[in-house]
Amino acid sequence: MLDGLPLADVHLHAARLPTLKLAWHDWAQGFGDTYRSVYDESGTVIPAAFDAYLAAEGVDVALLFSEYSPKATGIQAIEDMTAVAAVNPDRIKVVANVNPHLHYPVDEEVRRQLDLGAVALKIHPVHAGFAANDRAMYPAYEACQAAGVPLVVHCGTSTFPGSSNKFADPVYLDDVLRDFRRLNVVLAHGGRGWWYDAAAFMALSNERVWIELSGLPPSRLREYYARHSWARLTRRMIFATDWPGVPGIAANARAVRALCPDEATAALVLAGNAMRVYDLKGEGSA
Repeated sequence: MLDGLPLADVHLHAARLPTLKLAWHDWAQGFGDTYRSVYDESGTVIPAAFDAYLAAEGVDVALLFSEYSPKATGIQAIEDMTAVAAVNPDRIKVVANVNPHLHYPVDEEVRRQLDLGAVALKIHPVHAGFAANDRAMYPAYEACQAAGVPLVVHCGTSTFPGSSNKFADPVYLDDVLRDFRRLNVVLAHGGRGWWYDAAAFMALSNERVWIELSGLPPSRLREYYARHSWARLTRRMIFATDWPGVPGIAANARAVRALCPDEATAALVLAGNAMRVYDLKGEGSA
């Protein structure tokens, strides 16, 4: 709980540091080096220290991302994430990831990671170099729809070497939403860069599309979405930080809460929407 409200952060990268490229380290240290307090000397997360950090920040549920993007950021294997989550599976959950250039068949790999406890599938077209509507990914989406778990899609620019920012365009998801009519789609980074309006339009026009706030400074949110009804759009938002790319989880959450038009909306943004979309229980608070 944070200041009387449940808090879910649905976008964190608790990766093993030796598996990542230098650009990732430069990005993370741009927000300070306090994140290293939860790592041992080998660059591996200390699960108990990470859980204690989340508790101190008021986080009831945290979703850890794996990522198979060797050209841009490196490899963050889901097995690394499950090892961290095991310390407190009520608070810490994992998210699956597949890269069609590395995994085949993609649906079998999705089901394997779901069996490991993943509560969603995240794809990263910008780093993996494919369009979200690539038919090679459709078996993965069908696996998610059948399991009732959401699809998280990186929808924002990236400065990491090897990134293909054209694949962040949410227009590619039109086909996916049309063809998978029971699939919730979460737009990670909310259209960061050139697609804020497109992301907002999709979230306001389709009850299965959600704006996820990772990597977006709260002080700029009203500006980013100025062309849309703030009262309506905030009810389609899900809190996230992109940790460690954030000054602090609690500080961001308080800033987002202050922007909400009322406490009922704040409760949805900080945890309620996430609990619904990811089918979470919110039992992780200490």
